[in-house]
Amino acid sequence: MSLLSHLEQAITTRQQFMSRAEQTSTDCYRLFHGTVEGEKGLNIDRYGDAWLIQSFHQSLTDEEISLLRKRLQQINDFPVVYNDRSQGHSRINNSLADSSQQFAQSEQTMAENGILFTSKLRHEGQDPLLFLDMRIGREYMRAHASDKTVLNLFSYTCGIGTAAAVGGAKRVVNVDFSSFALEAGRKNAQLNNVENTCEFIQSDAFPALRQLAGLKVGGRRNQRLPKYPKLPATQFDLVFLDPPRYAKSPFGIVDLINDYQSLFKPAVLATAECGTVVCCNNVAKVDKQEWYQQLVRCVEKQGRKVVQSQWLDCHKDFPSFDNNHPLKIVALTLD
Repeated sequence: MSLLSHLEQAITTRQQFMSRAEQTSTDCYRLFHGTVEGEKGLNIDRYGDAWLIQSFHQSLTDEEISLLRKRLQQINDFPVVYNDRSQGHSRINNSLADSSQQFAQSEQTMAENGILFTSKLRHEGQDPLLFLDMRIGREYMRAHASDKTVLNLFSYTCGIGTAAAVGGAKRVVNVDFSSFALEAGRKNAQLNNVENTCEFIQSDAFPALRQLAGLKVGGRRNQRLPKYPKLPATQFDLVFLDPPRYAKSPFGIVDLINDYQSLFKPAVLATAECGTVVCCNNVAKVDKQEWYQQLVRCVEKQGRKVVQSQWLDCHKDFPSFDNNHPLKIVALTLD
């Protein structure tokens, strides 16, 4: 099948989903998930009033871009931005027509279930400020945050925290190392009039989480510890843990394959009695059930029990092979 044939098939499959999205005031979603739908490494997303094409494995030809643009604008006559991420830094260095370049670098606003989010299709980072596959996580937090305290770790642009605040949380603490991401998070809170509920802490997650858990802050061997914000030990009703696959800092190593527990243990300690910790793991080769059992054992080692668990599955605009999505999200309620 040709590229356009694969896209056409995806559009047909998405008809019911897109109708539902319109009814729920959602204008940001994945139209084409190429790895599963016939074009490995190619994604096409709607971000508000714009189409975003991204290639991760192989650059598209000018002819392919032109064909895709024509078909997308038949659905909605929006600007089309192409980010080629198949080469190092190529997404940032891509050249666009003047009007497209200006649009891609300008701030836009999009909506998900009526919640407003800021978007920028090209900026100094890599992603357009909202991970669309995490929609189910934002929906969960909105539905369960009423009158609760919330800790949002590795918050990025605070989509989870914003959704919790819109859902009636009484306090939301967002923690991320990036000042750029937190600034976008502040804008998201302001767009939804929840800025008085949300707090923004620029910090490495390890010292922030260990302090909140009442643990001593340490570091990697022979690493001099930089300054970090001082925080009191605090437990939260809802804790959201969404770390990157792998990252190093003087305070520790984030490793979702070999050492999820180094983050999960303090997250458990920072979760109040009868509270819930929502855990995310986006590594495809991590087995879902083995990971879950590791989480349960870690909880039990802290003298607590998982009294309820709920898997949060990605929406249908993110299809997966055999319903085994790389992004695994589970909400664990603890005694």
